[in-house]
Amino acid sequence: MPPAPEKRSRSQQAPGQSRCLKHVPKASAPPPPAPPSRAASRSALGTAVSAPIPRADRPARCPPQTPLPAGIAPGPAPAPARGPQRRESRPVPPGPGTDPRGRVLAAGVAGRAPVPRGSGTCRRSLGRGPAGPARPRRARASRRFRAPVPRRRIDGAAADMWRPPRRLPRPLRRAAATGPGRPLLISTPIFYANGPPHIGHLYSALLADALLRHRRLRAAGPARLCTGTDEHGLKIQQAAAAAGTSPAELCERVSGLFRQALTQAGVAYTDFTRTSEPRHQRAVRHFWGALRDGGMLYKGAYEGWYCTPEESFLPESQLAERTDAQGRPCKVSLETGHEVHWTKEENYMFRLSAFRDPLQNWLRDNPRAIFPDPFYQCVLRWLDEDLPDLSVSRERSRLQWGIPVPSDPTQTIYVWVDALVNYLSVVGYPESHGTWWPGVHHVVGKDILKFHALYWPALLLAAGLEPPGRILVHSHWTVRGQKMSKSLGNVVDPSVCVGQYGVDGFRYFLLRQGVPERDCDYYDEKVVKLVNSELADALGGLLNRTTAPSINPSNTYPRFSESCFPKVLDSREAKGTGRACAEDYELVAAVTSLPAQVDSYFESFQIYKALECIAQCVRQTNGFFQRHRPWKLDRRDAVEQLWLDTILHITLECLRVYGTLLQPVVPHIADKLLSRLAVGPGERDLSGLIFLARYDGKPCPFEGRQLGPDTGILFHRLGKLETMKKRKQAQVPDKPLL
Repeated sequence: MPPAPEKRSRSQQAPGQSRCLKHVPKASAPPPPAPPSRAASRSALGTAVSAPIPRADRPARCPPQTPLPAGIAPGPAPAPARGPQRRESRPVPPGPGTDPRGRVLAAGVAGRAPVPRGSGTCRRSLGRGPAGPARPRRARASRRFRAPVPRRRIDGAAADMWRPPRRLPRPLRRAAATGPGRPLLISTPIFYANGPPHIGHLYSALLADALLRHRRLRAAGPARLCTGTDEHGLKIQQAAAAAGTSPAELCERVSGLFRQALTQAGVAYTDFTRTSEPRHQRAVRHFWGALRDGGMLYKGAYEGWYCTPEESFLPESQLAERTDAQGRPCKVSLETGHEVHWTKEENYMFRLSAFRDPLQNWLRDNPRAIFPDPFYQCVLRWLDEDLPDLSVSRERSRLQWGIPVPSDPTQTIYVWVDALVNYLSVVGYPESHGTWWPGVHHVVGKDILKFHALYWPALLLAAGLEPPGRILVHSHWTVRGQKMSKSLGNVVDPSVCVGQYGVDGFRYFLLRQGVPERDCDYYDEKVVKLVNSELADALGGLLNRTTAPSINPSNTYPRFSESCFPKVLDSREAKGTGRACAEDYELVAAVTSLPAQVDSYFESFQIYKALECIAQCVRQTNGFFQRHRPWKLDRRDAVEQLWLDTILHITLECLRVYGTLLQPVVPHIADKLLSRLAVGPGERDLSGLIFLARYDGKPCPFEGRQLGPDTGILFHRLGKLETMKKRKQAQVPDKPLL
């Protein structure tokens, strides 16, 4: 007689059942007996591998033709075997514990009979819970990326569509998928088309744009930048209804606003995806079919607190009690403040709970897969918590604006599954994506980290594809310490900012001040102070002084004198060896190492640090120029003329390096600077950037060259804030979108 069923604790919930996001079966069965201890399981497994199982020590065998019961009550999920297992080399003779071919049978789960391999019955689960009973089988090497097969409760309608998950092929490990010379796809999120763009959207795009431009300057291989608009979902359906228009018309309008904003800010995207496009919808349907054919989907009742603005279910731990505008109590998201509603539907579920170990293995094998590190650690912590199965469809009666589930017109594919597949559809999935996938770097905001770092890699593994190469995460922008909100009226329009500060001025501010690890604050005075100081005064002033007719009347790239600036191994030896001092040699050393520093910071997604290093060197160069006061040197003295030419040569070389390194961030300013120095288009790449070649005794191709035509002021200083505010107020505001 089996022991009395135990009451399942909160930590022993079946896979896919969290504390508030619950898969609610239509029928239930009593839970199975308590499983044996882990030690007993390991002992039983070792015995089964080394010898046949005595018939008296195991339950009776289930005939292969026994039909699947209408309801299978899952026991607590057995703990997965960790680490590689040794393959048993000696054959197992046919016996009571084997099939007619001599293969070891898997043990029954929670009192059920053992199941022959290949019988079609689901035997494995990687869900959380105490260790299950021993499962004698022939040991084999572990496959880290193989999608495991969970054990689920099957009943009635669910059994009609359930099929045993097939074993997915192990994706090839390509460690150098994004190495030198290999194609790289850099992506932004596709922006939700329920409202106009703000500076948070532009910041994501500018980060991706700077990475793309930097890679091209390094001649590191083919690269693309994809962006776009996410045009499906309940939020858009509701926004269109509120605006008195159709979802298609709303998306057409908003998508045009995003294109305009990105183009105006100089974002050099190569692909713009709209999820309403036929090519994307075909890719989504094929991806859904791959999940279905792999047995990764099942149908079941689902209920929980649903947040329409975020298009996701939220657990109780992420909710707070508030009152609405009418004073009625309601629940809202802790992070966003959006109201949530209790929702119960019959949806298709994705077996996300089966992918805890594969995701953990992926992250541990690729510690730079998610960057910066605080976000990587955050994802690891998420994987230590409950990982319930994911609802991947909505009832068509609730959501009509979306892609219907293939072969089931009563359901609409979940908007996030739809949106994430854009990273595949843009590279030709399912036919020609292999050239670019998995060499992709996703640039995303921290608010959508879970969708990109948990759901998306799991979905890819389930479909037989590799996870993305890297996920680069950034934080948010606040306005004077407050979160941007339509209700507060503090949403910053990027088009207005570009008009006020200039394209390069606003690009420089966002990339210079934006720190991926923490939220950054925006206000007008901050922008004015930064760009005036570092672009107009420090960089622009240095160029003007170096090329001024009073200082450089010949308008040439002067010659460098080794006698005035001899090479030394240590800057402390500079005393008495020429006209240069120790600070001058420190400048040369700093600018010499600057390209490598900038390259390293771009690779580590710390563009703000790269700009900080450049700004520091610009200040040092201004100090060098001011220290030696070339305007006071006597040109009639040959020795003084040599020193004057050397000062100008070093300063112009520094400016050439700064202009080259700034191209990914402020392309227009960099172009003006390099054109003024007569640096040709073929001389602006980073791979051939050499600073002060004459100092090392090598020829300098620019020495003696005539400078380019005067391009005017490099960057105009921004006026007083009062004037800017008047100009802003004089602008005719756009009509509200909604």
